[in-house]
Amino acid sequence: MQLEQPSMENMEYMLQELAEKLQVVNRSIMDAEDYNIEKYEDLKWMYDMVMSKGRLSTSETQAFINELAAIRK
Repeated sequence: MQLEQPSMENMEYMLQELAEKLQVVNRSIMDAEDYNIEKYEDLKWMYDMVMSKGRLSTSETQAFINELAAIRK
């Protein structure tokens, strides 16, 4: 998937992948409609960072979830 172009479809894809990798239980926080397209680059940076890591520690996982919460609308 080409994620360089900001789009709602790309945001939805990245959020779903992040939810899986971060093992998010409450998936309602990962709804693409709750994120502003203007924050696409921030989301893409987090996505790239999380996907490049092998395993995440509990504190890293929590930090990424907190960052996602910070960029929500």
